[in-house]
Amino acid sequence: MSEFRYKQVIVFRTDLKMSKGKIAAQAGHAAVSAAEEARRHHKDWFDAWLDEGQCKVVVKVKSVEELLELEKKAKNLGLPHALIADRGLTEIPPGTITCLGIGPAPAEKVDEITGKLPLL
Repeated sequence: MSEFRYKQVIVFRTDLKMSKGKIAAQAGHAAVSAAEEARRHHKDWFDAWLDEGQCKVVVKVKSVEELLELEKKAKNLGLPHALIADRGLTEIPPGTITCLGIGPAPAEKVDEITGKLPLL
């Protein structure tokens, strides 16, 4: 990963026990929403990330509390992010927070928040 200067990280809750398909759909929501946030507010980061090949990493936490703490840290560092709450049409109740997209942003800034989390 050292060749990437920019990255996006998607953080999932493992306590929800979502199917692989549900995880894929939620990852798409988080990736697009956080990238759009970066495009609007950090165009230089977004463009560099696109040019590099759109590095994405998916990691996990055990609870909504951990996810909300990461969101707070992303906000405090001024990183583009998107917290995803499900509409409740399939596997989980409406409003359930499933994941968090952080970045695209400089890799070292994202790693301050997510660098020690295990891969999903």
